[in-house]
Amino acid sequence: MSLKSIFSEENESLYKIQTQAEGPKGSLPLTPELLAGSPSGDIFGLTLNAGMGWEPSKLLGKQVMILSTQGGIRENDGTPIALGLHTGHFELGLQMRAAAEEIRNQEGVPYAAYVTDPCDGRSQGTSGMFDSLPYRNDAATVMRRLIRSLPKRNAVVGIAACDKGLPAMMIALSAMHNLATIVVPGGATLQPVAGEDAGKVQTIGARFANKELSLQEAAELGCRACASPGGGCQFLGTAGTSQVVAEGLGIALPHSALAPSGQPIWTEIAKQSARAVLELEKKGITTQDILTDKAIENAMVVHAAFGGSTNLLLHIPAIAHAANCHIPTVDDWERINKKVPRLVSVLPNGPIPHPTVRAFLAGGVPEVMLHLRKLGLLHEDVLTVTGETLGANLDWWETSERRTACKKRLLEVDGIDPSDVIMSPIESKERGLTSTVTFPSGNIAPEGSVIKSTSIDPSVVGEDGVYRHMGKAKVFTSERAAIAAIKTGGIEAGDMMVVMGGGPSGTGMEETYQLTSSLKHLSYGKHVSLITDARFSGVSTGACIGHVGPEALAGGPIGKLRDGDILEMVVDRNELVGSINFIGTENNRLSYDEAAQVLASREMHPDLKPNPGLPDDTRLWAALQSVSGGTWRGSIYDTDRILEVINAGIKALENEKQLVKS
Repeated sequence: MSLKSIFSEENESLYKIQTQAEGPKGSLPLTPELLAGSPSGDIFGLTLNAGMGWEPSKLLGKQVMILSTQGGIRENDGTPIALGLHTGHFELGLQMRAAAEEIRNQEGVPYAAYVTDPCDGRSQGTSGMFDSLPYRNDAATVMRRLIRSLPKRNAVVGIAACDKGLPAMMIALSAMHNLATIVVPGGATLQPVAGEDAGKVQTIGARFANKELSLQEAAELGCRACASPGGGCQFLGTAGTSQVVAEGLGIALPHSALAPSGQPIWTEIAKQSARAVLELEKKGITTQDILTDKAIENAMVVHAAFGGSTNLLLHIPAIAHAANCHIPTVDDWERINKKVPRLVSVLPNGPIPHPTVRAFLAGGVPEVMLHLRKLGLLHEDVLTVTGETLGANLDWWETSERRTACKKRLLEVDGIDPSDVIMSPIESKERGLTSTVTFPSGNIAPEGSVIKSTSIDPSVVGEDGVYRHMGKAKVFTSERAAIAAIKTGGIEAGDMMVVMGGGPSGTGMEETYQLTSSLKHLSYGKHVSLITDARFSGVSTGACIGHVGPEALAGGPIGKLRDGDILEMVVDRNELVGSINFIGTENNRLSYDEAAQVLASREMHPDLKPNPGLPDDTRLWAALQSVSGGTWRGSIYDTDRILEVINAGIKALENEKQLVKS
């Protein structure tokens, strides 16, 4: 490259440069009161809007911020000019446009702002995963700052689809207590006519390495998995679960989660949401009127009924914190999961692997809520973004044309009976669906852990509904080493994999979907258990226990395990209780208490250390969320607690200096 090659093809027209222009026609709709009583920023804002081409006479309409996680650049025909980081934000501009046009039609003034988001699938097994969970807090902060940077805002529409962008959006909007807000879920990717979903296709490397897939098969399957260029993945992972939870909270319109991305009904949801938020503003209904303790509990109930991602155990508490609501505890999660049946049969848990678009056509969240209503599990008196109560919404849904038309379409297009996707409690029990999550504890996890117990392969569960596994530990101090063992034949049926150092202090609490997906789709994988202080992707399944506390790098017993240790895992899928314990070695079996004493006397694993590539940004996040209560409080930033710790540290340092001087 040279200067000549860079500047060689310039056209003379480039130099016909103007230094002045007429400026917009017309005049600002100013009044003496506006000029005399408004801050200069409000008046200059009108100038800026006119400069961007808005009709000056219409500048005093309601100001609505449309906030999105849009990424990439598309031609008008959808052709990519620049790629996004994932499909989940590539089409969101279409929903933004639909919402903006509706606001304009209602004589409002729409603004558009963007905080794009990463892809957890793209960053699996890479250093990009070190920024995944920390991004959520940072994005929520930036989103709040953008909202506050429009001083005359009247309402906010938040449009997002995926694993971290949508939770960040919900956290940001939840903190807008005195503002009318609404969430527009970004929908779901279409399933290929012939091929695999975006979850299973992430295992083509492991299956090829284990000679369970040919090179040609891997290449073709990998190419066609994302059958449409937009929407969250086709399974009920963190993206899909977050959309469902937004509806469960009442901050998204009924039947808006999991809509097929790019379809007319998907863009219509954005228009309907724009109309709804303007109506909320007119009625004086704000976020704090909708997000209450009862709304948080409704969302947890819906999460359990869908069999949602364990990542929402991090996100719902953070939403509750932002909304000034009660932060759910493990006891709350246990209480709800013990009384709420799982009713939805979709990827990844099944038993029938329906893509999530089928759940939408089968009636989506309101259909599930009709069953939950009959069981008396919902707070129907909560207010929602329709301006009506949840009970009124369900009354409408029960007799709506939309419900009938969507169910009919599912039968016509896919030949699927809607009741095979969203089941009655009786039907779900007959088909073996169990409640969603269990929180095992024991001498490996004295502060607890979590497993999506409903996703354990039924063929390895006892007739009494209890999964039991005792075996030798194979210990890894990095996810990279663990996946290498799977790909090179170092893991076999009966093994108990332990992956330590994956908590907040080690990796930013990385997802380990490379591992869980490989175990799910390898022929021997259902006979392998996994224990880690990291977390799992929402599409993870199997006998996989994560969120082990304390994390290894905080002195947790998991960091003291060694190869060959005998471990015991017990998970009761009916009673939702479980345990994970070290019980000695092959030649020296111990009681739980004796084994705990052995662990206490051991040194930490000699290879255990934070990942050397961990960014300073993530190290800071890990410290701040730790003093705020850690992962069991949602990895939040509790400002008061952080300041308290900082001030205590400053005083301690001052006292230390005084002691040195004396």
